[in-house]
Amino acid sequence: MGNNKAGEVITCKAAVAWGPGQPLVMEEILVDPPQKMEVRIKVLFTSLCHTDLSAWKGENESQRAYPRIFGHEASGIVESVGEGVTDLKEGDHVVPIFNGECGECEYCRCERTNMCRDYGVNPMKKAMVADGGCRFRTKETGEPIFHFLNTSTFSEFTVVESACVVKVDPGFPLEKMAMLSCGVSTGVGAAWNTADVKAGSTVAIFGLGSVGLAVAAGARARGALKIIGVDINPAKFVKAQELGITDCINPKGLETASHEEIKRLTGGGGVDYSFECTGNSAVLREAFLSTHLGWGLTVLLGVHPGPKMLPLHPMELFNGQQITGSVFGGFKGKTHLPSFAEDCMRGAVNLEEFISHELPFEKINEAFQLLQGGESLRCLMHL
Repeated sequence: MGNNKAGEVITCKAAVAWGPGQPLVMEEILVDPPQKMEVRIKVLFTSLCHTDLSAWKGENESQRAYPRIFGHEASGIVESVGEGVTDLKEGDHVVPIFNGECGECEYCRCERTNMCRDYGVNPMKKAMVADGGCRFRTKETGEPIFHFLNTSTFSEFTVVESACVVKVDPGFPLEKMAMLSCGVSTGVGAAWNTADVKAGSTVAIFGLGSVGLAVAAGARARGALKIIGVDINPAKFVKAQELGITDCINPKGLETASHEEIKRLTGGGGVDYSFECTGNSAVLREAFLSTHLGWGLTVLLGVHPGPKMLPLHPMELFNGQQITGSVFGGFKGKTHLPSFAEDCMRGAVNLEEFISHELPFEKINEAFQLLQGGESLRCLMHL
């Protein structure tokens, strides 16, 4: 990179959130050097997902913190590394991840989970682990600007803990690699790792945004026979069918419940696997009821911000159906993501299909409006 800023404060542009629902302000900020076990990244591409949208709206009051830099789906190049970082160096092509992997804690050492004690997904976290401080500051007053989901990618430069940075093959296009930061990995991984979808099986997906369609792509790659998509926005159905959905259901156009229509489409039994990608408890119940007695599995992917509990009676689980959650598709980021990137580049999943719009970074508020209006899958922004 011809780096001459290592160890120095960098001035760059960032999209700063100053309050819930307020337009992001494109302004110059100060980005401090990486501290122990941290990495400073020059962000080249970033996109946004519904988690950014929800956080921007401030839907969960307990998670609010301003000023803040949102964004958690991106790719870039390592500008400099802090003390103790040995697996990354200046110039490496990288993807930041919101669900990190330190490789040393009891969670990272356990094959049954992709959680990490200190660097796992935590919407309450707003500063760095090393010293509890922020690496972003306002240019005028030096006021700290809070971090978001371990990544904060709506900035030309960001500082991320090394546990949340994955090195990828420099021959892979970084604009496609950005898709692996969140949505595609979450959806495909839910099909491959969490559910372990089998060839010839039947699948129902509730919510056909990026995560839901990534589930479809993952199920298609595994050879699922029937992949039913459920969404109240029929405008999504054309893209859904391109990505593997075989049957589309709009609940608003039904005289019966969605799960009854799904059972009709599967000969009366229901699907082998259902995936809930909406964050709506009533939809979660429909997803559960759509699965086959005896072995049906429901995978919860949607973020449920409200206080509602699971919409199930305990005795319903005696029918053999199961329900489980999935974070980041069950991928251990640093361990599994490089090989998943290789799978994608070999054609298992076409990452380009998920990029519906491209905009310059300065038009980030326009990208938010596209997502809020249900018009975009992933809007890739060029920094």
